Amino acid sequence: MAAGLGFSGSLAPARAKGLAPTPSMRGGANNYRPGAPIVDRIGNGGFLMHGTVRRAGDGMPLEGQRIQIWAHTTEGHERDLRSHGATLTDANGEFHLEMPQIVPAFGQAHGHLAYDSGAFETVYLRPVMPNSKDTTLSAHFVLQPK
Repeated sequence: MAAGLGFSGSLAPARAKGLAPTPSMRGGANNYRPGAPIVDRIGNGGFLMHGTVRRAGDGMPLEGQRIQIWAHTTEGHERDLRSHGATLTDANGEFHLEMPQIVPAFGQAHGHLAYDSGAFETVYLRPVMPNSKDTTLSAHFVLQPK
């Protein structure tokens, strides 16, 4: 399931002009841990968090941007160190990180993501899953340079 956060549809260069930055979402920073390590996977995996990172204005994909991901999962609470990890975007501005299955916390199955590398304004996202049995969740960042 794709959570349309930041933009929707495909981005052709002519349509990307004036692409607005993604605002932080309420509750997105809950249990955020500065400096979470870059990892190949969080826990035993089985759930895929993925998305894109683009620059505001021209929509250019941003390579090498650090995205931190954390959630309440089958293996730990979102405040646990073992439930946090970070990954970097590829040449297409895409990121992927496998983690344990997200489970409902406070009545909602949701993930937390943060762009916190420093070259752009920090953004916190908290996408909610439409169905707690979904095994993927996507989030999209459009970042404003500082």
